[in-house]
Amino acid sequence: MALHSLVIPIFNEEENVHELYRRLHQDLLMPIRNRGDDYELVFVDDGSMDRSFQLLKELHEKDQKSIVIIRFSRNFGHQMAITAGLDRARGDTVTVLDADLQDPPSIVLEMIQKWELSFDIVYAVRKKRLQEGLFKRLSANFFYRILAYSTRLDIPKDVGDFRLMSRRTVDALRGLRERHRFMRGMAKWIGFKQTYVSYVREGRFAGTTKYPFQKMLRLAWDAFTGFSLLPLRAATFLGLSSAVVSFLVALWALYIRFFTDQAIQGWTSTIIIVLFLGGVQLFCIGVLGEYVGRIFEQVKNRPLYIIEEIVAPIK
Repeated sequence: MALHSLVIPIFNEEENVHELYRRLHQDLLMPIRNRGDDYELVFVDDGSMDRSFQLLKELHEKDQKSIVIIRFSRNFGHQMAITAGLDRARGDTVTVLDADLQDPPSIVLEMIQKWELSFDIVYAVRKKRLQEGLFKRLSANFFYRILAYSTRLDIPKDVGDFRLMSRRTVDALRGLRERHRFMRGMAKWIGFKQTYVSYVREGRFAGTTKYPFQKMLRLAWDAFTGFSLLPLRAATFLGLSSAVVSFLVALWALYIRFFTDQAIQGWTSTIIIVLFLGGVQLFCIGVLGEYVGRIFEQVKNRPLYIIEEIVAPIK
């Protein structure tokens, strides 16, 4: 008999909690029990400011043997919530699932079948996105293409954090404790045998997205700086390009001065060059400062998250 864990980050999802559990029970948990396996639900409340935690405790009263609730002391972020769930999950498989019901729970059954064929990671590829605007689709496509170009990892396109992982995969991920986490890249980096299932991503059941453009931009930056040297290489390229341009301008100025009778118009060109070089230098310093800042945060060795309360299952 296998134990299947589901890690579900929660942040201000009071409108979705009961419907989430209903669909989980109907489409996934009962079929898991019917096949002779068992399940575990690990809810991670990422500092919700609504009634999400109280509603989760109500669910725990209904299913005291299978529900674990981890409540953070504050909002640490989606990737940290996933990390806390992986740290706590005990299953032979561990599946990360969002609470907004955009990722159908029934797909997990297909993932389990792939796992039974000896795959360690089964990720879900979005073959179609419902209720997502043109800007969101184009920006996501652009992000995955740039990330694939700039890293040595073949990170799948149109894939989020919705994936099933084997026990040894989760144990390997638990050993990676960097602060700026991009779990999709980390799951690919550790290797092991991986495959995918395809599905149609639905719209949110209720509420608004907890990943606005600002958070998506921050996640993209964590991905680039965590798995790529592209920003540093871009700074190097800009520095080299500006040096070449400055050298050519200097040769031109010397030629005009010594081999022609023309007067050098200096003020405008000087200001342009100074501003250009100053901008390049500030950009390069900013990129270097970003990497140094990340090193500073890592060497402080603070915990990735702080737990305020754990509601554990009753044995």
